[in-house]
Amino acid sequence: MSRAAEAAMAASYKALKEDFVSNLTGGEIGEINYVTAVAPAAVVLWSVLQSRQSFFKPYTPLAFAVDFLLNVAAILLATTLYAKSPILLNTSLLALGALVYVLPKQTPPKKAKLPPSKQTKDAEPNPLPKKQFLTTYRGSMMVITSIAILAVDFKIFPRRFAKVENWGTSLMDVGVGSFVFSAGVVAARPILKEKLAGKSTSLSTRLYRSIRHSLPLLVLGLIRLYSVKGLDYAEHVTEYGVHWNFFFTLGFLPPFLALFQSAFEYVPSYAGLAILLGIAYQAALEFTSLKAFILTAPRTNLLSQNREGIFSFFGYLAVFLAGQSTGMVVIPRTQRKNLLLTLAAWSGVWILLFAFSTSYKYGLSLSVSRRLANLPYFLWIAAFNSTQILAFCLVETLFFPALHNKSTPSSPKEEEEVYKASTSRVLEAFNRNGLFVFLAANLLTGAVNLTVPTLHVSDLVAMGILIGHAVVVTGLAVGLDIYDISIKL
Repeated sequence: MSRAAEAAMAASYKALKEDFVSNLTGGEIGEINYVTAVAPAAVVLWSVLQSRQSFFKPYTPLAFAVDFLLNVAAILLATTLYAKSPILLNTSLLALGALVYVLPKQTPPKKAKLPPSKQTKDAEPNPLPKKQFLTTYRGSMMVITSIAILAVDFKIFPRRFAKVENWGTSLMDVGVGSFVFSAGVVAARPILKEKLAGKSTSLSTRLYRSIRHSLPLLVLGLIRLYSVKGLDYAEHVTEYGVHWNFFFTLGFLPPFLALFQSAFEYVPSYAGLAILLGIAYQAALEFTSLKAFILTAPRTNLLSQNREGIFSFFGYLAVFLAGQSTGMVVIPRTQRKNLLLTLAAWSGVWILLFAFSTSYKYGLSLSVSRRLANLPYFLWIAAFNSTQILAFCLVETLFFPALHNKSTPSSPKEEEEVYKASTSRVLEAFNRNGLFVFLAANLLTGAVNLTVPTLHVSDLVAMGILIGHAVVVTGLAVGLDIYDISIKL
């Protein structure tokens, strides 16, 4: 880079810093928490209806309608009509839950006791069982993501919820990071299976498997690139760059993680690896010209054209590793009290680290940037998602003790029945085929934008379209689940 170009870049970056007013305020973080709290509040009402009244068993059309209203429509309302008063919506859901809770509990019909078979006696409990609270967490995250990618194109969706250009954080900024964190949580399962089996996979085998897993995502990234450029679809270059998109970020994660798994021999903690990577990347941003390059450099070649996607990848990799660390804790069968204490401790650690990184008086005085995916952004995503998982775990613990009570029979068949009876069918469906449903929601979003002038329609029309979008996406997810179809990408 010539000296003139460097000087221009430095001047541009200096002006950017002088004009900077951080969007990261307590009110902003609080608002995000209030809006996203609608998911746990809705799950509380769902859990009360099921645990006290067995409302969703059998799963009738009415049960599906209520399931949809609580776990999908409530989230849509929180991000649109109730965007200015999410506390009112959350309070209403919790008040309804309290009302249902005080009603007389419906007594389920007694089942005839059959002598346990030898197979049941000898059956070993699954060491990596399906967890209701994990399904609920991932399903809720997929719901809000599928809704927001279309809602953001309408005026009824507040601009403060859309992705921030440079500094600060928003609802959609949290959504992108949460998608990566959630993927990291489930990525812990195959590693745990290897440990239980006492096997060790070579680096070459891990790389081969990771590349094979990445190919469909990279193909989706190319398809999105072609469709966006070919159809002249509206895009923000500063989000990921000229050619890069979120599917490329997801696609390149597995091979890098295969390499980082080797580093686990030297740093025996995925959380530790995540923190070290986050610190190293932040040091590069602060003590080199990398930050100025990402924010202000002219787009003259392939690297500079896609600098946001390429360099933010390191921040997302740290987010993924943090999610993997959480997965190593929450996926195995463990005593519930210990799990809650561990989750609470890690939530506290991430929150304290985030507060230290952003504090102007006692910390590093850094500002969150989703565009950079810097250290505060990584810590904010880890803190937010750990706390969300803790909240859903608490709800499950309170209302469905049979899922973790040692006195409960634990044969695989009985455990599966208890899990299904305690889990929202809608959230289970979104979790089961999450990436495919996300892709379908993206395609539907593109179709709506090509046929509807989204910025010029009334709020009433916007809500009608958004509800229709939510119904179609939910219907697709539940339909696949009904027919027992799993589409892995």
